[in-house]
Amino acid sequence: MSSSEENVRLTVGEAELTVDPLHGCRISSLRIGGTELLRQGDRYGCFPMVPWCGRTGHGRFRNGGVLHELPLNSPPHAIHGTGRDTSWTPAYTAADLAEGRAAFYYDLAAPWPYEGRVTQTFELTGDALTLGLAVETYGDSFPAQAGWHPWFRRNLGGEDARIAFEPAWQEERGADHLPTGKRIDPVPGPWDDCFGMPDGVDVKLTWPEQFELSVKSRSEWVVVYDEQDEAVCVEPQSGPPNGLNTAPRLVTPIDPLEVGAVWSWARL
Repeated sequence: MSSSEENVRLTVGEAELTVDPLHGCRISSLRIGGTELLRQGDRYGCFPMVPWCGRTGHGRFRNGGVLHELPLNSPPHAIHGTGRDTSWTPAYTAADLAEGRAAFYYDLAAPWPYEGRVTQTFELTGDALTLGLAVETYGDSFPAQAGWHPWFRRNLGGEDARIAFEPAWQEERGADHLPTGKRIDPVPGPWDDCFGMPDGVDVKLTWPEQFELSVKSRSEWVVVYDEQDEAVCVEPQSGPPNGLNTAPRLVTPIDPLEVGAVWSWARL
């Protein structure tokens, strides 16, 4: 349990979590018994997607009759929110760190057009990590989304990770990488696709004879991205890509958006 100006480290048993609040409050490392589970390098760790997840089509969304335009950071779309590009403020005590907990927040600002606050929480035990994200408004109601984008290592030195899950449907993906609005039967990967799990997200990664890791959430949406050789992404989120337009969930003064996820693991 330690913290520095740049990184916050939680250690419980053989589990060690490192959070970098200055660089998007990203999990920069998750080590179990010395084995790093998250990819390192340029696209690394796990970052929060907030106040939207995945791609927002052409950077545009409406709140009632008002049209907003976001910067196209993945042309022709706006992708993954502003939280990952923001410095977050610590909101924990020494006692929290000693018990494996930490919390951080940042205030929404341009290019996001509404005022509010985002809070992210972490709670580590010896065999699980519980994540939380909350979005609240300082005034006007607005649509928002929240979720996580982990880069799990495909290979830990043995066989490649295997993905197991049973979605109820897959969102058909158009040529522009946005869901078309049509739900189809799940098709084999590789994927950069959104799936519906109405009973809650439940995806298992297995590195044979090494580790088993489950990603669970009460949210019913998950994006699975495994088109890269080095990593597998399992992204629970509060709505589908482009959901600010197709499935808006309003954050109001009396109804914040709250999302949670649990990663649990075991040695094999």
